Amino acid sequence: MELFKNTNFDFLGKKWPFIGASLVLTVAGLASLAVKGGPKYGIDFNGGALLYLRFNVEPPVNQIRTALSSKINGEISVQQITGKQELLVGTEIRDEKELNANRAIIESTLRGMFGDPGGKLDVNNSGAGQLADRLRDPLLQAGVAMSEQELQDMVKAIEEYRAAPAQGGILKSFEQLSGVKGVTPKVIDALKQQCALGPFTILSAEVVGPKIGKDLRRQAVLATLYALGGMLVYIAFRFEWIYGVAAVVAVFHDTIITIGLFSLFNKEISLTVVAALLTLVGYSMNDTIVTFDRIRENLKFMRRETMENLINISVNQTLSRTILTSGLTLITALSLYFFGGEVLNGFSFALVCGIIVGTYSSIYIASPILLFSQNVVKSKGQGGGGRAAAAGEDKGRPSQKEAAPKEAAGSRKAARG
Repeated sequence: MELFKNTNFDFLGKKWPFIGASLVLTVAGLASLAVKGGPKYGIDFNGGALLYLRFNVEPPVNQIRTALSSKINGEISVQQITGKQELLVGTEIRDEKELNANRAIIESTLRGMFGDPGGKLDVNNSGAGQLADRLRDPLLQAGVAMSEQELQDMVKAIEEYRAAPAQGGILKSFEQLSGVKGVTPKVIDALKQQCALGPFTILSAEVVGPKIGKDLRRQAVLATLYALGGMLVYIAFRFEWIYGVAAVVAVFHDTIITIGLFSLFNKEISLTVVAALLTLVGYSMNDTIVTFDRIRENLKFMRRETMENLINISVNQTLSRTILTSGLTLITALSLYFFGGEVLNGFSFALVCGIIVGTYSSIYIASPILLFSQNVVKSKGQGGGGRAAAAGEDKGRPSQKEAAPKEAAGSRKAARG
């Protein structure tokens, strides 16, 4: 399928505005990284506790931040997800012993702020085992005939109902459980007497130690460098070494600009972001290889064309493929960015930036590097050839010392004649 046929755009003629934009973005990103002391790493690399909360009311962000800051040392992050009643609560740690302690403090503080003062069990933040222990005796006293296995099945069904996507992990009233297997009106009465429904629930919790975070950071850097090195070796073997250098420089350019944009927009770099960066490394490299492969093919059949014209022809020939591939991938990444939620925000942001930068770098960064290298090689070859030709011409022509005796001998011979 071709969107464009017989196009003749002068891509290399318009390379300087794009090269200038790349320089501006690179310098701005590196300056931001220098001022902020490096990238803003997430919990995966720094270590800490991160809780993902959902409320059934508008969460009081400032009150939660103040309450946690008074109980936990170090930086506390309380971020509300845009357009949703959800929070990301995180805290940094400097010691492995603080891991579970900080998580327990966060949970206890939130339960103290929103829990039932009468000591009732919060169903929205309790497991099936806790609910079974709280209901066992009250159900017996209420005359509800229920075996231990039936009790376990019922509380498990309640937990599964609460965790279902339709409920979002949080119940607003006990009457919602009327359709759950095993839940009768007497059971609902016992739940109302013994339990409460808090206005929030903990959807997920992550805990990472600082040592593990440093190891993950080092491994992420090594993984990226190994990927670039392996691709350089492959392209140098498959094409020529200069093709590999141009492709790796373009990919390195994409990675630096994407990380710089993360710093400029104050976004965290997590393991999912590293996965996105590695995806972009392969994506951008593949796009560049397609263009280089077409250039290599055209070199066999268009020997009279200049290198600049040949590169422009090759890019025009692969233009439809580039737009189809990059366009569809960009639409998917934008969908993730706008509708994927806070958890996938960093991953999708990296994809969106990387796809845009990676697409134009294949044309306006890798191709000009290839053109420049070929021009350098050609100029050296022409210089050497010119010198050799001149030497050949001098070699075939007799020197002035040799020519003078010959001319004198010829003159004497003519005089005798």
